[in-house]
Amino acid sequence: MSRTPRLPSSLLRVAACTSVAALALTACGSGSGSGSTSSGSGTVKVGLITKTDTNPFFVKMKEGAEKAAKEDGVQLMTAAGKFDGDNAGQVTAIENMVAAGVKGILITPSDSKAIVPAIAKAKAKGVLVIALDTPTEPESAVDALFATDNLKAGELIGEYAKAAMKGKTAKIAALDLAPGVSVGVQRHNGFLKGFGATEKDVACAQDTGGDQAKGQTAMENCLQKEPGINLVYTINEPAALGAYTALKAKGREKDVLIVSVDGGCTGTQAVKDGKIAATSQQYPLKMAAEGVKAVVTYAKDGKKASGYTDTGVTLITDKAQTGVASKDTAFGLENCWG
Repeated sequence: MSRTPRLPSSLLRVAACTSVAALALTACGSGSGSGSTSSGSGTVKVGLITKTDTNPFFVKMKEGAEKAAKEDGVQLMTAAGKFDGDNAGQVTAIENMVAAGVKGILITPSDSKAIVPAIAKAKAKGVLVIALDTPTEPESAVDALFATDNLKAGELIGEYAKAAMKGKTAKIAALDLAPGVSVGVQRHNGFLKGFGATEKDVACAQDTGGDQAKGQTAMENCLQKEPGINLVYTINEPAALGAYTALKAKGREKDVLIVSVDGGCTGTQAVKDGKIAATSQQYPLKMAAEGVKAVVTYAKDGKKASGYTDTGVTLITDKAQTGVASKDTAFGLENCWG
C-alpha cells in the first residue's frame, strides 16, 4: 500500500500467451497501467491485477505469482493500474481477463468499494476472485482474502511508539493513504488503538497515496501547521522516507519518532540506518503464491478458497521495547517481503 512508486507507466494492456488470446486483448490497451504474461504448459489461466506495476511491494507480489504459476504449469496474466487509486484501469483489466478465459483473478483493489460491481460480474461467469493485501468492501464481495492483518500491523507500531515515547506527550502526524482504501483505514485505526490515542490526538493528518514525494510534502505541511510534532505514523515506508527527508531539512530527524508499515527491503534498511524507528513487515510474495495455488485447486477439483487467510506480520526494529514483541533488521532483511 519504492514505494517511490509513481513513475509514469504505459497504458493498460493485458497480453496472453496463446495467439488467440493475444489477438483478443491487443485492442484493449486504452486503460491504465501495464500487463505482462508468463506462460506454462497447462491451459489454466490465472489473472493478477495489482494497484500499480512500479511499486516494489507489487513487484514482489508479481514475482510470487510468477514463481507459483511456473511451478504449477499454469498461464499467468498480469495487469496494473496506472496509479494507486486507478479503479477504472482495474475494471478494464478484469473485463479483459474474463474475456480471455481466466479461471481465477487475484486483485489488490485500488478502490475497495468501487471495484465490487466488476468483481460481481466476473464471479457470475464462474471466475474465482481472491483479494490480496487489501480487502474489498464488503469483504464478502470476493471469494477469499489473503492478506496481512492490517489492523494488527497498525497496532504493533502503535504499541511500539507508545513504549518508545516513554511517557512524553505525543504530537502526532498521520501520513495516510487515500480515501476509500480499507487497508489505509485499518492501519491508521490500528496505530491509534495500539498507541491508546484517538483522532483528537492527531495534530495533523495528510493523504500521501503511499508516495515518497507526497510524503515529504505532507510532512512539510504538518510541520508548518504544528512545528512541535514528535511522532509520525506513516501508511508505508516511502511515505516514511519522504517524512524523514522533510524532517532532516529542518534538522529534526533525530528528535521525531517515525513508525511505518510494509517491511520491504528498502524500508527495512531504513530502519537499520535509523531513519525509521520500527515497521510492521508483511509478506506479499506469500499472498500471491498462495492465491495462485488456490486458483489451481479450483481449476482441478472445483474447490473454492473462502474466508480470510492471515499471511502474517512481524514488527521490525533494532531498538526493541519492553513488552512489545519484535525482530531485528537482520531478520527483517532476510525475510523482506518473502
